[in-house]
Amino acid sequence: MKQKKGFNLRNVCGEQIIVAEGKENIDFSNIISMNESSAYLWQKLEGKEFSVEDMAKLLTEEYEVDEASALNDCKELANLWREAEIIEG
Repeated sequence: MKQKKGFNLRNVCGEQIIVAEGKENIDFSNIISMNESSAYLWQKLEGKEFSVEDMAKLLTEEYEVDEASALNDCKELANLWREAEIIEG
């Protein structure tokens, strides 16, 4: 998987939000708000190819979460990101 170009994490009024930049990405009907851990992952994965396992490893290194829970959460998050069309692959 990889983040699609033109989607960047911004802090807007204290909230972490994915903002579509560039005229090909202009669609204000789908604002994507990130919690602390998903924003952390987005930043760490920027510009890289990654897998769900890579995401889970980052979570277990940063937060007190077991590997199985991290993997399940990351599978769910990756599916949400695919549905939002902010990642490809």
